[in-house]
Parts: sequence; structure tokens; C-alpha cells
Amino acid sequence: MADGILNILSTLTYIFIFTLGLGLAGVIILFFVDITQKQDAVRRNYPVIGRFRHLFSSLGEFFRQYFFAMDREEMPFNRAEREWVLRAAKGKGNTIAFGSTKNLDPAGTPIFVNCPFPTLERDAAETATCVIGPNCEKPYEAHSLFNVSAMSFGALSVPAVRALSHGAKTAGCWMNTGEGGLSPYHLEGGCDIVFQIGTAKYGVRNEDGSLNDDKLKEIADHEQVRMFEIKLSQGAKPGKGGILPGEKVTDTISKVRGIPAGQASISPNRHPEINSVEDMLDFINHVRNVTGKPTGIKAVVGAYGWLEQLCQEIHRRGIESAPDFFTLDGGDGGTGAAPMPLMDNVGLQLDESLPMLSDIFHKYGLRQRIRIIAAGKRVTPIDVAWALCAGADFVNSARGFMFSLGCIQAMKCNKNTCPTGITTHDPRLQRGLDPSDKKVKVANYCKNLVHEVEVIAHSCGVDEPRQLGRKHVRIVQADGKSVPLDELYPRPEAIDPVSSST
Repeated sequence: MADGILNILSTLTYIFIFTLGLGLAGVIILFFVDITQKQDAVRRNYPVIGRFRHLFSSLGEFFRQYFFAMDREEMPFNRAEREWVLRAAKGKGNTIAFGSTKNLDPAGTPIFVNCPFPTLERDAAETATCVIGPNCEKPYEAHSLFNVSAMSFGALSVPAVRALSHGAKTAGCWMNTGEGGLSPYHLEGGCDIVFQIGTAKYGVRNEDGSLNDDKLKEIADHEQVRMFEIKLSQGAKPGKGGILPGEKVTDTISKVRGIPAGQASISPNRHPEINSVEDMLDFINHVRNVTGKPTGIKAVVGAYGWLEQLCQEIHRRGIESAPDFFTLDGGDGGTGAAPMPLMDNVGLQLDESLPMLSDIFHKYGLRQRIRIIAAGKRVTPIDVAWALCAGADFVNSARGFMFSLGCIQAMKCNKNTCPTGITTHDPRLQRGLDPSDKKVKVANYCKNLVHEVEVIAHSCGVDEPRQLGRKHVRIVQADGKSVPLDELYPRPEAIDPVSSST
């Protein structure tokens, strides 16, 4: 027996020495590789050890998220915001104890003005249905104030689109296709669909990229497709078209979009047909005439003189020529892959652009004609309630619904390596996203968010969320004092649009 033990120990010793020798040989090889290469100065000056810099840099995001960042510190969404969405999606209670952990002192913080006599539950009203495109052949009665924002099939995986489609149907909200065309997976759940026409006209294009009316009519023939949205720009990359890497252009996506498989899909930075507000109205009315359904635009606002020109041109042509809705995106990024300068510093944030847009439409008597849909970093009830106060009729969210699908903010959306299966076309990674489970969480998130917006509205003394106005929220200023939003952005007086355009 003793001999057997000695033999085992001897064998283990040989294995250890052999492994150690291989390790030392590997270190020596890496040493000479690093000291002779000329591409990386750190590895050249600190061979082998310098390799850990890249490892630690790549893991830094992970360690910050899980170990070092406080609940309210992360960007673009902090842990407290993500946890709220996760609890709402799971249908769990969203109450907290022992006081707020949110710092309420920074300038720009919204403080809702509670009423001494809040609305009783027995007096509360259902969130009102809002009609979009009343002059259209087929107007749209929209029931939910909170909806799924534009995320393209291609950018999203098949399981993600399926879960969103079924979840949106259960919640009674609409789902925007994004610019990637209409797939069977969008229609599968039976939800209302907003079809987005991007600058490349995916799904409704000729080979030269121009609009194909026959394909457009074919899309409109789907009863589920309720509206058409012409995308001028988006928050992730104002002034630049969509970017879909070649590895994401599968055969299925190629068929839906009408583009070659395996090749990167780069959209033009604007619609070639639209070079003025006159061209824009012509294009809107063409789509509306072909489809018979409400048609609007999506844009990030930077320069805003064109909005006044648009209103003047609408009055010159007649109010029926106006877009049926305006989806206003914020300039502070989004789900799309984009160059960092555009993501960071191009386009106005909703805090400034939403009151401005609403006021311009009000000034020209178009506020009730053109419905405003606010999009861009709206994931919690506070975000949505503020947008309603500032002038929105509806709120769209993309990243909020991604969190409800299980997004962990890994920041890999553009790399086809999403660990949760949401933005990847790798079958192994997609396997982790079960649509039958996630569709329930999508619906729960939407319903619970709307419910808590209603709670805020009742606290402010109104019967339902769309009765919220600028007087119901105050904004903290740099000196620490808060100012009512209606003082920061007082409604302009209406003008005579005919005389203003002459």
C-alpha cells in the first residue's frame, strides 16, 4: 500500500514539474514575443506583465457594475433604475423603505407637486384613449400611453422580437418595428405595429433604395400595422444612418430588409427625397395616401428654425397636410450602434427639446393636430410622468423594454456577443432568452409602469396621467431651489399663422 501511495505522489510530482516547465516555457515565449513586437508600447516595455492591462481594462466594466459603483452612480442607467424595471417586470412589489437614496439636489431634478387633496381611487379615471390621424382613412385609437420604441429586427434577435410582440399584445401597447422592416416575428403576437420607414427604406425599397409603393401597400394591408413613421434621425446618431454589421445580416434578415446577406448594412444619413420641409410634407402625404393610415415623423431636434417653417407650410397647404404625429428622440444616445461623438454631443436632450417642440406647435395652433411621442431614456414612472407634464401625448421606450427582457447593460449591443441573447444572432447566446417567459415580463413592465404614472397623477390631484401639466412639476435649479416647469417654459401666445408666413 505504501508503495502505491509513493507511486501516486511520484506521478503527481512529475505532472507538477512538467506543468511548471510548460508554464515557464510559455512565459519565456510570451516574453520574447512582447519585447520584440512594436504595436503595443506597454507590452514592449513590460513584457508579459503588460498583458494584464488589457485584461483588467476589459473586466473593469464588470467590476464597476457589480462591486464598486453605488446604486445611483452608473451610466447610462444606474442600478436603482435597472432594479426598478426588473421588479416591475417580475410583478414584484416596488416599495422601498427608510427613505430615498436618490440625491434630489442636482440641477434638473424633477419634483412633482403633490396636492393636499389627492384623487381618490373611486374618482380615478382610466387613462384616456388618444386618436392619432383623425382625418385618415383608418385613424388609430391608441390605448396605451407607454409603448415599445423603435428597435430593428437585425439589431434585435428573433427571440427578443417574439417576446416583445407577445408582451405588447398582452399589455395593449404598440410596438415600433425600427427601420429594419416587418418580420413574421413582429406579427406573431398580434400586437399593434408602427412601421418605421428608415432612410434605406428597408422592407419597402426598390433595388436602388427608393420607395416601392407596391411593397408599402402590402405592409399597410396588415391590419396590425396601425401607423407609419418616417425616420429623419435618431438619438444614437443624429445625422447618420443605421449601422448593422455584416455578421448580423443573416438570410432571414436579408429577406426582410431586401439587402444582400452577410454584408454590412449602412443606411444613408437622410432620405434623398427629402431636402426641405416642403419635400417632407410631400413625402408624408404620399405615404399616407398610399396606406390610408396615420403617418408621422421621428427626429432629434438640434436646429429648430425648420420647425417654425414646417408649421407655416402646413397652414399654407391646409392643416390636413400636417404629420399625424411627431416622435421626438433625445440626443443623449440610444440602443443603436453609433460613433461616440454623435452619441455624446449631438442633438438636444428631451429636457430642453420636448417643451420647445410642444410650444412651437401650440404657438401655431397645431398642438392637438400633431400628437407628440417622446422617446429617449424614458424607463421609469418619473421619466414618463415628466414627459407628459412637458407636453407629450405618448412615451416610447427601447432600453426599458430591453431591461424587461433581461438586459444587464453589458454594452455589447453592437458586437453580436450580447450575453443575454437580446442583440445577438449567435444561436448559443439566443438560447438563453425564452420568449414564453420574457413576454410576461414585458407586459408586466408596461402595465406596472403605467400604474405608477397613474399613482403620480393622482398624488398631483388629477384623474388620469394625460391631465398632468407643467404646473404639476418643479425643476431644481443650480442654487438648490426648485422652479415650476410652467415658469421655466411658459406657453407662448398663439399667433396668426397666415400673417406670420407672409
